[in-house]
Amino acid sequence: MLFARLAETSTAVAATRSRLEKRALLAATLREADDEEIDVVATYLSGRVRQRRTGVGWRSLAQLPDPAPAPSLTPTDVDARLEAVSALAGSGSQAGRATAVADLFGVLTEAEQRFLRALILGEVRQGALDSLLIEAIADATAVPVTAVRRAAMFSAVTGPVARAALTGGVDALEDFRPAVLRPVRPMLASAAPDLTAALDKLRDDDGAPVAADGKIDGIRVQVHKAGEEVAVFTRSLDDITERVPEIVEVVRALPAQELILDGEAIALGPSGRPRPFQETASRTGSHDGAAGTTPLTVYFFDLLHRDGTTLVTAPARERLAALEEVVPASALVPRRVTADQAGLDAFFREILELGHEGLVLKDLTAPYDAGRRGAAWVKVKPRHTLDLVVLAVEWGSGRRQGTLSNIHLGARDGDGFVMLGKTFKGMTDEMLAWQTQRFLELETGREGHVVHLRPEQVVEIAIDGVQRSSRYPGGVALRFARVLRYREDKAPNEVDTLDAVRALGP
Repeated sequence: MLFARLAETSTAVAATRSRLEKRALLAATLREADDEEIDVVATYLSGRVRQRRTGVGWRSLAQLPDPAPAPSLTPTDVDARLEAVSALAGSGSQAGRATAVADLFGVLTEAEQRFLRALILGEVRQGALDSLLIEAIADATAVPVTAVRRAAMFSAVTGPVARAALTGGVDALEDFRPAVLRPVRPMLASAAPDLTAALDKLRDDDGAPVAADGKIDGIRVQVHKAGEEVAVFTRSLDDITERVPEIVEVVRALPAQELILDGEAIALGPSGRPRPFQETASRTGSHDGAAGTTPLTVYFFDLLHRDGTTLVTAPARERLAALEEVVPASALVPRRVTADQAGLDAFFREILELGHEGLVLKDLTAPYDAGRRGAAWVKVKPRHTLDLVVLAVEWGSGRRQGTLSNIHLGARDGDGFVMLGKTFKGMTDEMLAWQTQRFLELETGREGHVVHLRPEQVVEIAIDGVQRSSRYPGGVALRFARVLRYREDKAPNEVDTLDAVRALGP
């Protein structure tokens, strides 16, 4: 199989809205793969490369060499070249990496270049990615999707699951199971606008109690213990053990030989309030983080394995009871178990006053649904809204090809505007069509795929908060911005000021 086949499949998948058709396209391509290349093919079709870090960023890929006239590389060829790039280190590695990347892209066609660039930068837009691929694996093999999904819970990437399913069927998938020191895909929470909506998601009208956990704005950590050996993984399953010795120390002291714990790590100030998110991120995101001066506090909220017993399929009530037997109160997330909404309201306010994000409500009867975002965990956060002006917009890709999509957001600062970030979240098809026409009317110039605009269109956005940032001139950036609506009733001089935005942050 040629790498060009994957680029062709990804383009076709992005072009259709039908989930069934997307699955059929992916399944057909999986069936074409040879046994030895299934792992790579499946990983690429899920929208990622196999290397955790390649050292290649958007600046390296801003200017690509002229494309080749015809495809020549297989997916395994591309993977081998990326592996060599990721292994470069030490003196001269930057120049060597640039040469290797240019050589690789120079033998790819234009379509292949676009696809590989998107893979490396995490910008593949074909809809549902990994969850869709899991369904496609089942279609390609006639293996029940439940068996594929169960195996995927216990594999950091989907490639090995695809290979097992296509070469060994259900029996091979049975080999995937929870194991200490091998990360499990984290369970994720869905969202609700308020506590009432969250409770409606979690339970019927029976008034059953729920667990309410404080939502800590830190870094998700999954911590494994096997005797004296401790391993710490992030939400993306990167191993950060060496960077967080204080977490290792806490878990090594716990009264159990084998553990898999789920939790959150955060940097706190002397008063116990969260420090700016970047301080937590800098400790876990850089290899010299362990040498930093900002200590991390870990809060655990779930227990997946304890001394030979796997608890993934146990109801939350049992997992939480086991967690409290092993972990001291100082390392447990703030929690209330109650059926009383008034009590939940009070706890919500208490958590916010401590400087945390909100609550995660949990169904006490539900298992740990690894790797999935379901209705058993529902997060509730206060929503901030801002009126900002659109300064520029970017042409979309994939399903949004041909429309102006990612908008650059600005706040008022004196007589001008300052950029705070970008977003393409929350846009309906009707909104995309409208804004494409509207923004072309406001165009003042272009720079690559960016269309610069007269600052006249006001947009209302929702955000989870703001954080300090050196990337933007205002010194702050928006967190999880999404579009609510365009404001035809507001003029640019009425948008929120930079000072007002800064007041929402640390």
